[in-house]
Amino acid sequence: MIGARIRQLRTERGLTLAQLAAATGVSSGLISQVERDLADPSLETLRKIAKVLDLPLFDLFKEPDAEAVAVVRRGGRMLVKSPACGISYTRVSPGHGRLEVLEGHLLPGGASAAEPWTHPSEECVLVLRGRLVVEVAGTEHLLEEGDSCYFDSTLPHRYINPGDEPADFLVAATPPSY
Repeated sequence: MIGARIRQLRTERGLTLAQLAAATGVSSGLISQVERDLADPSLETLRKIAKVLDLPLFDLFKEPDAEAVAVVRRGGRMLVKSPACGISYTRVSPGHGRLEVLEGHLLPGGASAAEPWTHPSEECVLVLRGRLVVEVAGTEHLLEEGDSCYFDSTLPHRYINPGDEPADFLVAATPPSY
């Protein structure tokens, strides 16, 4: 599913497999395996691919025909996770339009990325359970259950779980570029 979408987007942009691999810093072999659905890429690899293809990460999972009204069932959500960082996201929104809503789950001591990163959006995060540090431009903001934080995503940012329990949170981003 995702492999075919990556291959489609790569060929639409006139990129060879080797060119995509070089631009992402990922091996040609891994890109080939991902395109043939023989390997599951990490969140970090997907971010690199999406950046080179100049589209939001979750556009890699986009359904071809968008409807005016879309219902996303809990069991039908798209899941992306990074075992290395202890984070997983499910897409709550349908994957089209100008707003993206994700539900995040972050293990104790985990982070959304090894280093803060940027993307062209505005973001709002709401903590549903646990505690979450929102690091934006080098400043840490500790959020408790029910707290929220809004920021410009062009500033380097990431989420960190400082607690000993998992943290669950919602992230809304506009436009989608996660």
